[in-house]
Amino acid sequence: MPQFGLDVCIADGFTALGGQTIALVCNQASIAGDYVHVLDHLIKANQRIACVLGPQHGVWGHTQDNMVEWEGYRDPRTGLLFHSLYGEHREPTGEMLEGVGRLVFDVPDVGARYYTFVWTLANCMKACAAMGIPVTVLDRPNPIGGTQVEGPVLQPGFESFVGLHPLPTRHGMTVGEIARYLQASFYPACDLSVVPVQGWDRGAYQDEGRLPWAVPSPNMPTVDTAVVYPGQCLLEGTNLSEGRGTTSPFEVFGAPWIDAWALTERLDRFKLPGVRFRPYQFQPTFQKFAGEVCEGAFIHVMDRHVFKPVLTTVAILQAVHELYPSQSRWKAPPYEYETVRMPIDILAGNDWLRPAIEGLAPLGEIEERMRGEVDRFSSTRQDSLIY
Repeated sequence: MPQFGLDVCIADGFTALGGQTIALVCNQASIAGDYVHVLDHLIKANQRIACVLGPQHGVWGHTQDNMVEWEGYRDPRTGLLFHSLYGEHREPTGEMLEGVGRLVFDVPDVGARYYTFVWTLANCMKACAAMGIPVTVLDRPNPIGGTQVEGPVLQPGFESFVGLHPLPTRHGMTVGEIARYLQASFYPACDLSVVPVQGWDRGAYQDEGRLPWAVPSPNMPTVDTAVVYPGQCLLEGTNLSEGRGTTSPFEVFGAPWIDAWALTERLDRFKLPGVRFRPYQFQPTFQKFAGEVCEGAFIHVMDRHVFKPVLTTVAILQAVHELYPSQSRWKAPPYEYETVRMPIDILAGNDWLRPAIEGLAPLGEIEERMRGEVDRFSSTRQDSLIY
């Protein structure tokens, strides 16, 4: 039966943590195979915990949107200090890590470069390397599989908290593998160890096996959401609703000025693999177009193994630009603490995808350029793989 790195650690009596006082980086989805949270397992095992550090959305996932900061506090249930790593400090400070002998990172990823949790890991590795504190990552499977890789690779000059270092948009790596890549390429002084998952089929999606799924952030309710997210997160850089404020974020999209039937008819002509578009009306309860009726589409992924999420969203954006040139707009800064570059360029990790969408460049040419970037990154990625 597959096991999270946390389960492996529990079975071994947490010997991988060396009996040291730890700083724990976790969120509400940091559960073991028995659905019990990592913090509760550590407390039950009498592990010494100096503090708990929370990524974006907080330790318990209680903040909804981007750019919402929460302050540190003492947790009333455990009495432990909780600190935010998505606020004034995105890198743990010396004060936070005072008396800490080891930092333990156990936060699920969803397989897309934009997801900020792996960049919280990068900042933790950087800080711990400077302070001589070892880092242990309790690994977890990539919920959308570890074989498919797609999208542009982040280019120098486009670093942000949705991409601090080069990675393809859909990277096909686990958190532990990304940690190994970060150590080898950027933080060689980091004393890193990874507790690997056991029994993981690299080609499997998390809902195909026997590992539990816990919502890792407020707008990532299911594995189906994670499947489309590597493409659909690009909509955060536009004036299209990406479905926040609905029960199917990222699977639905649209705007009040779209004709759903005309849009889906145009999208069908792209003949994109593994996907169908259904005309859809929705009314977001918050965020873009809150309270307004939007028209757009529901994305039905028919075959995950041939579906290309990034290419699919590029096609969506081209169709919207073609059909609605006077209404379609790119969102202006700020975005994820960046105040100069366009959000779409930050998300893409380059300045070539935006004009390619605006100019309705052939999808085949866009896909070929993305594939070339993935191919050039492949040897670096391969060196970091564990499974």
